Amino acid sequence: MAVEGGMKCVKFLLYVFLLAFCACAVGLIVVGVGAHLILKQTISHEATPGFLLPVVIIAVGAFLFLVAFVGCCGACKENYCLMITFAVFLSLILLVEVAAAIAGYVFRDTVKSEFNKDFRQQMQKYAGNNKTAAAILDGLQQEFNCCGAANYTDWESIPSMGKNRVPDSCCINVTAGCGVNFREKEIHKEGCVDKIGDWLRKNVLVVAAAALGIAFVEVLGIIFACCLVKSIRSGYEVM
Repeated sequence: MAVEGGMKCVKFLLYVFLLAFCACAVGLIVVGVGAHLILKQTISHEATPGFLLPVVIIAVGAFLFLVAFVGCCGACKENYCLMITFAVFLSLILLVEVAAAIAGYVFRDTVKSEFNKDFRQQMQKYAGNNKTAAAILDGLQQEFNCCGAANYTDWESIPSMGKNRVPDSCCINVTAGCGVNFREKEIHKEGCVDKIGDWLRKNVLVVAAAALGIAFVEVLGIIFACCLVKSIRSGYEVM
């Protein structure tokens, strides 16, 4: 009876953590979609490793949600095969997440290089009255209080812009025509590549903490699933 009572507790905790898995799955999908939209705006080469990482995150989130559903069905019906499938798939997801984290660390410089290259390409399109490029760059420059790729002087190399002219989105107080014949004190002088890179570095600890939290929940889920599988296999009745 002590074992049966213990398994009831494990079963209840497994339900709780299955809800946590669903929350983690939704969180991963949201993060992946957000990262995909940001990179899609700034990186034009979709086959690059940096661009593929958000796709992996979205796929893991969707798969995790499916696995949580399998685990819930297995726990409700106390089905040995479903619980084994749940534990195996959850282990595979954990391995994929570790691989994605390693890939993100390895290719971090590649992503920055791609961003710098494509930012400068968007600058060339900006001068050609490309509305999409203008919207992307204006949005980034205003949001991060930056101007140009390395600094505001990058706009001088754009033929149609010329000297002493930058987009209005570079101005500290954005108004129509404020980027023409500007004074340095009136614009943001820092480049967007380093500014956005600094923002990412400041927020990487939050991302890492969230990733560790998700991994911890997954490990607990694997442990509880294995305990329930052992109980089912041993022939104990779990209510």
